[in-house]
Amino acid sequence: MKVKAEYIWIDGYEPTANLRSKTKVLDRAVSSVSELPTWGFDGSSTLQADGGDSDCLLKPVWMCPDPIRGGENILVMNEVCNPDGTPHKSNSRAALVEIAEKFKEHKPWFGIEQEYTLMDGKQPAGWPEEGFPERPQGPYYCSVGSEDVAARSMVEDHLDLCLEAGLEVSGINAEVMLGQWEYQVGPLPALEVGDQLWVARWLLERVGEEYGLRVELHPKPIKGDWNGSGAHINYSTESMRADGGLKVIEEACEKLGQNVDKHIAVYGDANEERLTGDHETCSINEFKYGVSDRGASIRIPMGVANDGKGYLEDRRPASNVDPYKACAALIDTTCS
Repeated sequence: MKVKAEYIWIDGYEPTANLRSKTKVLDRAVSSVSELPTWGFDGSSTLQADGGDSDCLLKPVWMCPDPIRGGENILVMNEVCNPDGTPHKSNSRAALVEIAEKFKEHKPWFGIEQEYTLMDGKQPAGWPEEGFPERPQGPYYCSVGSEDVAARSMVEDHLDLCLEAGLEVSGINAEVMLGQWEYQVGPLPALEVGDQLWVARWLLERVGEEYGLRVELHPKPIKGDWNGSGAHINYSTESMRADGGLKVIEEACEKLGQNVDKHIAVYGDANEERLTGDHETCSINEFKYGVSDRGASIRIPMGVANDGKGYLEDRRPASNVDPYKACAALIDTTCS
């Protein structure tokens, strides 16, 4: 029996990397990622090597059922390595492996709210060919009805595929701007949430091929009085989730406030266009935290404040954030 394994990896483009993939045909089904072979690719075509020494290595690190091909076929997330097996300089996951191991006793959990905009040509889905919708943003958030919703079928197909693949997607909703949507991944440990978010992104791009819509992860795809796109990260450690955890959350917020530049540097490209202080953001030049405050850098949810324990929401990460880098920074800052 032949099995198709879709090897997925992150390329070397900067400041925002892209997903790449290719299909390896296996002679049998596999039940563990440890059974999968490494595989080479042309790094000179992905900005990860020079043409004269172009080979890079794909190291399988996570797998799930392929919901598109079905059967015993699989999707495989990979780290990019040098020919000798050491992590490639573009490999952000390897650093997270070390951080997660170093602070594993804290048992950090993550939930990531991935916002994105579906583009139909140069305009978001549902927009006129030129100009803006008749109504400003407001009625589109969690909306229903053909006048306020665009591309729901694609979004529903993506959710179904994620669930069939076994991804921990906990919900979807239409967002504030017409053509803008969100799905949530987690709660999961750091490596798992990163692997699953990247695979969920790959599935979204793949579904977009069928609908002729482009997935836009730029944090401010439409200039002016329109919401940008973020990837809010809900984060907790075991002590935050325990009785009295609110104090630990507040201590973590203070540490985050002392390391603003470190976090902004890994929270996504062009994020200054989104973090203006308007449209449910805090200015990139300011740091504050507060209960129920969606204009803060860090929001402590109302339920967490009432319970005295739980998690914090870092509202600063952009929609194009690399989750491996963001999770590593959150763990390193708050657990050190």
